[in-house]
This record gives sequence, C-alpha cells and structure tokens, in this order.
Amino acid sequence: MVEPLPGFREAKPLVFAGIYPMDQSEHGVLKAAIERLCLNDRSVSVSMESSSALGQGWRLGFLGLLHLDVFNQRLEQEHKTQVIVTTPSVPYKVRVHGAKVIQQYRGEEVIINNPVNWPSTPNIVETSEPFVRGTIITPVDYLGDIIGLCQGRRGVQQSIRNIDQTRIIMHYKLPLNEIVVDFYDILKSLSSGYATFDYEEMGFELSHLVKLDILLNGTVIPELSRIVHSSKARTEGRRMAEKLKDTLPKQLFQIAVQAAVGGTILARTNIKAMRKDVLAKCYGGDISRKMKLLKRQAEGKKKNMKMFGNIEVPRETFLTLLKR
Repeated sequence: MVEPLPGFREAKPLVFAGIYPMDQSEHGVLKAAIERLCLNDRSVSVSMESSSALGQGWRLGFLGLLHLDVFNQRLEQEHKTQVIVTTPSVPYKVRVHGAKVIQQYRGEEVIINNPVNWPSTPNIVETSEPFVRGTIITPVDYLGDIIGLCQGRRGVQQSIRNIDQTRIIMHYKLPLNEIVVDFYDILKSLSSGYATFDYEEMGFELSHLVKLDILLNGTVIPELSRIVHSSKARTEGRRMAEKLKDTLPKQLFQIAVQAAVGGTILARTNIKAMRKDVLAKCYGGDISRKMKLLKRQAEGKKKNMKMFGNIEVPRETFLTLLKR
C-alpha cells in the first residue's frame, strides 16, 4: 500500500445536489457520462438516489458551486445529456441517541446529505452545520446593502477595513447553506456587479436545525423537504407554500398546501378547486333542472376526491421548484 505524502488529505464535498435525466429512457446514457467524468475528477462523490416524481438519479457531492456548474456544463456540452439539477444542499452533522437509532445510523454521530434521511426530532441530541469565512470586497457606495444581506443570512461580522478611499474589505462568518443557492447573485445585483466574494471552510458548529416538510392534503412530499434553521422555518415554509400555490395545477377539488416542522403547521394556503359552470347553457326554465345539474356536479366532485385524494405532483412543478 502506497502511503500519501504528508499534508495531503482526501477532498471532502461541501455541496450536494441531485442529478436526474430529463427523460428516464436516457438513464443509461447519463450513468455512463457521469462515470466517465468521475474518472478524472475523484473529488466528486456519487450515490444512487430515487424520486417518485423525477425517477432514478444520483446524489452528487462537489467542492463548491463552481465545481457543480462546471460538472453540469461538461455533461451537457461534452456528452450531450439534458439533466435536472435539484437545489444544492450542504452536509449536516447530527448526534442521535437510543440503541435502535444508533444501530440504524451506525454510530452516535452521522452526516446527513439528504433531508429524506433526517432523524425524527425525539432521537436528536444536537445538530451542527458547516460554516465558512467569507471575504467580500466592495465599493463604499454599496456597503449598507451588503451588510444587510449578510445579516439576513445569519452572518457574523469578523472584520471590516478600508483598502483605499473607494473600496472596503469585509470578513463574515456565514452558514454554508445560506450562500450555496443565490447569495452570490444577490450580492452582484446589490453592488451592480462590482463586489467580489470568496470563502474558505471553517468546519461544523452547533446550530438549531429542523426539517421543514411540505404537505399536500395532509400527505408529506419527501422531495420538497429541506433542512433550515429554526429561526427561518416559518418564513421559508410560507414562501414554499405560496410558490406551490402558483405552480401546482388546479384539480376538481380543493388542495391544502401546508408547511410543517414535526407535527406543528407553520404555514398554510389553499389551491381553489377548478370549477366548471354547468349552468352556462341554462337560460331561464324550471329551477329543478338547475338543481339537478348542480347535484350531479357535486356527486362528480366526491368521486374525484376518492380517486385523486393523494395528489401526484406533476414533473413540471418539480422542475420549477427544484431546478437551479
């Protein structure tokens, strides 16, 4: 066995995302493409993953967002594959208790890369999330907006100083999950493209994390679950519920969209039933005919409730909600 040189260590993925083929008939082609790319990029971790809405896919770990973007572009440009990339997430560290739970997770401390594998609340002792030390260089004119952005992402300012008369450099301690999706885009927007951002890993720190579930008519949709800080659970739940209200197609019955942590409902909205005007062609006449049509429509709705009580989320809705 060859001993590695001192100072070298195995690369650990910091950002995880699900990758699925646009068409499940291309599953084999995408599998071969991922295997070829991983031959010369050993820093990518790969594990199988399945979704009731998106089909068979893979959970891939990357060193950062740029690494993910480059890998995705190589899949599309070099191997001509069309893929769905789900919202990036980060690994979390959870300490559990209970003999059965410890046996299930093969240890008291476990790394969770997918919200589906999050332990139930009574079995959790403590949770930790990865933090990074972010470096931001910006013109003075945009300082207030950028400080507001960092504070809104649970950032803690470590230092701030002037580089010259027009530029400032800031160092913030930030949770990694707060910057992996849209932090850089918003930073560029607030600074008219002038601000720069870079970060380095700081390791895991204790944090109060919870699993946010999305329910449709009382049924949990695992693909929409996500891990959030407890202080942002209600806001994120409300945002997800409103987004689903706008993207889910209407049914012949009302759909209740709920966001919950454990057994506590944090947000709720309703998607109104799609109604057909059965009286459109009734011009005058006996009221009994109108009542008969309305009664028949009501019976049809009851029948549809039994048939479609468990909502199946269309593939297009997942593309809207999950695609980066």
